[in-house]
Amino acid sequence: MPRKLAAGNWKMNGSPEALAMIDALSEAHDGVNVGILICPPAHLLAAARVQAQNGPVKIGAQNCHSAPSGAHTGDISAKMLADVGAEAVIVGHSERREAYGETDADVRAKAEAAQGAGLTAIVCLGESLDQREAGEALPVIRSQLAGSVPPDSSAENLVVAYEPIWAIGTGKIPTMDQIAEVHACLRADLVKSLGAAGNDVPLLYGGSVKAANAAEIFALPDVDGALVGGASLTAEDFSPIITALNQS
Repeated sequence: MPRKLAAGNWKMNGSPEALAMIDALSEAHDGVNVGILICPPAHLLAAARVQAQNGPVKIGAQNCHSAPSGAHTGDISAKMLADVGAEAVIVGHSERREAYGETDADVRAKAEAAQGAGLTAIVCLGESLDQREAGEALPVIRSQLAGSVPPDSSAENLVVAYEPIWAIGTGKIPTMDQIAEVHACLRADLVKSLGAAGNDVPLLYGGSVKAANAAEIFALPDVDGALVGGASLTAEDFSPIITALNQS
């Protein structure tokens, strides 16, 4: 993935008709110097890849299994995602960590599977409101990073997304100083663990990113883009975020 990246996570939303937004984004942002990624539900991946062919929008998935195949009813392997044209996959989103009990070890296994299939793993990290208020945000996030990122990752197959759980879909975001502090810490730890490659791993911020606050967020050091939820569901909402990133 490019260093600057605007990634949209549609979660369990979207229909075949909604894919028309890809055409709108492709027309509005042809030639931009940032990456644009849409991660629709699995049933739309193949159609989205066809819709996006030869344009600036790339397609990603929202989850994968850590095994390459087997008796895993309802799951999808990383290779299967690659087979239908996905170029990246989100792993470790807080909604999956909480609802499905995914551990850092589970997330790392999925990230390794994704990278092994030629996909970019977008590894999500973030603290709860209780952890933030208790002054535990940085230790929690650093522990998640250490436990979730495969040790042989590179800037070509890894993206790290910081999403404070309490900011996802709430309209609330941390202060700019808090976002900058977390991203600086993540960058330092990535360099420590991956060497020089850690300087080039894209670091995204996620959690109630919208047109009104995107430019301010993207102006912060070590914020290379955003992982966007609700605002990525329409071209009208997502396009200004891409524009702000391209101008940052």
